[in-house]
Amino acid sequence: MARATGPGDGVVLESERLVLGSWRPGEGVVQHQLWSERDDRVPPHRRIDRAGHPTVQELEESIRTAPPPSSTGLLAVERRVEGDVIGCCGLVDSGRGADGEPELAFELLRRAWGQGYATEASEAVIDWARSSGHQRLWATVWDWNTASRRVLAKLGFVESGRIEVDPVHGTTLFTTRRL
Repeated sequence: MARATGPGDGVVLESERLVLGSWRPGEGVVQHQLWSERDDRVPPHRRIDRAGHPTVQELEESIRTAPPPSSTGLLAVERRVEGDVIGCCGLVDSGRGADGEPELAFELLRRAWGQGYATEASEAVIDWARSSGHQRLWATVWDWNTASRRVLAKLGFVESGRIEVDPVHGTTLFTTRRL
């Protein structure tokens, strides 16, 4: 269920075990860990580079200057009981889907894998998308990322037949779901 918490606070989504909301200062370290844990097959521009960028400080600055999410945005995923941020999930305007149709995106720290959090967070985001008036969502996934492909299948996403082949990093599959 989505709820606004006040002027300028953006969106907060809640599920049984999770709270999704704007990133807060101090959580750049979590974003840095996400970048650090990415599979070596992920393109270099989405991983920590040899010079150590983005740094925790650069990610913190990005958090401080980002506008709060409204109908799209990546939200921090926090476990309700533990109070720790374990990743992100949200809607992005990647430009890869049809015009006006956002893409579902999720990424969790490795220590949170295999516990159903990606599915639960994504279900909350799908409800948010529906309440925001979206009719269809896209999600892209590497062909080698079987765990994320399973999550998308559980959520009702189906392969569209569209792919992008990258001989170095693998094939990107485009999936869709009607809301």
